[in-house]
Amino acid sequence: MLIAGNWKMFKGPAETAGFCLELRRADVSGIEVVVCPPFVSLATAVQLLAGTDIAVAAQNVHWDADGAFTGEVSAPMLRELGVYGAIVGHSERRQYFGETDETVARRTEAALAAGLSVIACVGETETQRERGETEDVLRRQVSVLPADEQLVVAYEPVWAIGTGKSATADIAQEAHGFIKSLLDVPVLYGGSVKPDNAAELLAQPAVDGALVGGASLDVDSFTAICRASIRS
Repeated sequence: MLIAGNWKMFKGPAETAGFCLELRRADVSGIEVVVCPPFVSLATAVQLLAGTDIAVAAQNVHWDADGAFTGEVSAPMLRELGVYGAIVGHSERRQYFGETDETVARRTEAALAAGLSVIACVGETETQRERGETEDVLRRQVSVLPADEQLVVAYEPVWAIGTGKSATADIAQEAHGFIKSLLDVPVLYGGSVKPDNAAELLAQPAVDGALVGGASLDVDSFTAICRASIRS
């Protein structure tokens, strides 16, 4: 069971240090735990979580090793920092920064080739779900991803990200089962995962963990979700 915390654009190095020191003291044994701070806080997280089983991943990665790509960070740079992996293709990257299936594939392939693990995000919008297009969207997004033992897919229905809405356990199970029929990889659920709904979602047979957003910013909340995964 993998529980990853996506901090988005929260927590600079000072806040990250405090969080990581608290997380070190928490009991999250028996769970694969990953935190994904902003780029400026990665080095702090790597340093303070060294010697633990808690991994650190980036929120994005470029497809080239270097070059004239202002504002981007490459996989070799992340490896040099001691970073474990990267999130790729989050819906916010698709919505606000022009990410496409093609660029998601390029980022994923480059990260895997460099030895990073990848959490590749897929999911439909509310309009697409209402039109009955969920499977078509997921098929298109998953089809560009390579089969790789270091790849994990995160199913994040866009209508449940940052909205307070969450897919029901049945919806999550159905979507995860469909994704696994396309690609044999672990599939995480993401979309308003909280301590009070985590156990039910994580108990579904096709759900292999969670990509947690806002609820990962508080140590108590995040560790409660981690512990819910053990009970599941």
